[in-house]
Amino acid sequence: MIPDYSELLHPFGHDRTRLLDMLWRIQESRGGIPGEAVAVLSRRLGLTAGEIREVIGFYHFLHDEPLVRHRIHLADTVIARMGGFEAVRDALERAAGCRLGETSPDALFGLHRVPCIGQSDREPAMLVDGLVCGDLTPERAMGILQRLRRGETAAAVTGVAGRSEQDREFVETLSPGTVQRAGPLFFRDGRDHARLLRSCLELTPEQIIDTIDRAGLRGRGGAGFPTARKWRLTREQPAPGKTLICNADEGEPGTFKDRVLLTRSPCDVFTGMIAAARAIGAEQGILYLRAEYRYLLPWLQGQLQRLRDQGLLGRGILGQAGFHFDIRIQSGAGAYVCGDETALIESCEGRRGTPRLKPPFPIQHGFLGRPTCVNNVETFAAVSAILELGAERFRALGTEESAGTRLLSVSGDCDRPGIHEIEWGVTLEQVLEQVGARDPVAVQVSGPAGECVDPAREGGRRFCYSDLSCNGSLMLFGRDRDLLRIVHHFTAFFVDESCGICVPCRSGNPNLLQRLERVIAGRACRQDLADLAAWGRLVGQTSRCGLGGSSARPILTTLERFPSLYRRGLAPAEGTLRPWFDPDAALDDYRRLAAGERE
Repeated sequence: MIPDYSELLHPFGHDRTRLLDMLWRIQESRGGIPGEAVAVLSRRLGLTAGEIREVIGFYHFLHDEPLVRHRIHLADTVIARMGGFEAVRDALERAAGCRLGETSPDALFGLHRVPCIGQSDREPAMLVDGLVCGDLTPERAMGILQRLRRGETAAAVTGVAGRSEQDREFVETLSPGTVQRAGPLFFRDGRDHARLLRSCLELTPEQIIDTIDRAGLRGRGGAGFPTARKWRLTREQPAPGKTLICNADEGEPGTFKDRVLLTRSPCDVFTGMIAAARAIGAEQGILYLRAEYRYLLPWLQGQLQRLRDQGLLGRGILGQAGFHFDIRIQSGAGAYVCGDETALIESCEGRRGTPRLKPPFPIQHGFLGRPTCVNNVETFAAVSAILELGAERFRALGTEESAGTRLLSVSGDCDRPGIHEIEWGVTLEQVLEQVGARDPVAVQVSGPAGECVDPAREGGRRFCYSDLSCNGSLMLFGRDRDLLRIVHHFTAFFVDESCGICVPCRSGNPNLLQRLERVIAGRACRQDLADLAAWGRLVGQTSRCGLGGSSARPILTTLERFPSLYRRGLAPAEGTLRPWFDPDAALDDYRRLAAGERE
């Protein structure tokens, strides 16, 4: 007998764009998404079962049968591997009685590997039924599963049992964000958001945009597109129903600044969104929250309700009859590619996060075909700082072309991991001293999608849009780290996270990974190194979206700066013809099968 799902799904009506929310609600209620639920959704939304399963299969955090009582998602990042990932994984597998990627025989545990959960300042780390457990040791990991086996809840084992999910103490207990150095713009206590919005509403939309323009604010997502220009272009679109989206899908491994902003200063973000909505003429706002931060959902919803109660959200904001704007939170489901603004919009519409072709751009044809402006968490928080301090004070910080400050998520081999607010224009050498870097041989700027730099030769480079633009992640690697293994991990990440829709990314990255493995094994020839460079450039230039466009950068930037590492991977018989096809390896499976038959 099929259970009655009507009450469970009632809040979402028959809205196809809320498919992800419906899937989350079912999974959290049933321990997975059973076939019967797929059938119910198919009838409710007018979709085929195949279309719904296609969405489920696309995202890391959506699971169909078998149903389990506890879902464990262990982050497998480079930083986690530097801190003991393998030992923690082994302890979890022993305690659960199954391997990573499997379900325990008693259906009590589902163990899953995920590429990142935004906790690189506290790794190894995992999610237990969506709640964070950081700073893991093998003993602690095993103890957590033993307590769950005895019937304790995820809230109990993570230390938040009895606390309200809407309290800041709840989220900070789960995920304390260490702000090592706050500057003049972010994490300021006592910011009066109502006063800021009242002063903002005294300006016309054009004046708000001019203020942001004078401040010189550029997008903090990595591309650095001028914020005022994007707002102005969106405002100028003649189509009605404009939508504003905050991109909180912070999926770049090593990045966690948005998590800390949403924990410590969510109203800075929401205030920036309200000002942007006034500027572009939007009535609908969406904060797209990455699945790994779903534990923040009640806290953020509580903050939104507080703003509504103050008259800062909803209809007639602060008594302005023509200004109607509200924000809903759309929970993602785990897909790095949804950091691309068009893939994110597809996900907001309840689909796979497949990047769209551009043009048209989101400002022309975005969410549900409406003009849509997408900015990220730090950009909106910076808007609040501009409203408080003024455009001139903001512009006075940083450099001529890179105004303000920048938040860095620092992890790896250093004494002070965590969040550091820096002023644009400081050098890499100054930042390394500030974070207490331990004899770094390499620095990965902007996560795997960024560039690997040599601090010994490039310490004088500056953080600014014309040099080290930086999307907010800084990973430090000391001299005892195997840099090629790190590059391999990054490249494998891009292979796994590709949406698969375009050939350069779908086929090119696995080929790059294969050649990189030949280098690591010491079986490469010079043609392999030439192919890594040529094919890497080709993948970057011809892929459909930013994932493919940056996926070869771990190889290309280390090949340029650390060529000796690659030359060491050349086969001893340098210059001799070496077969690409290895017949011995190809026969391994046959030999194993034959041996099994004889037994």
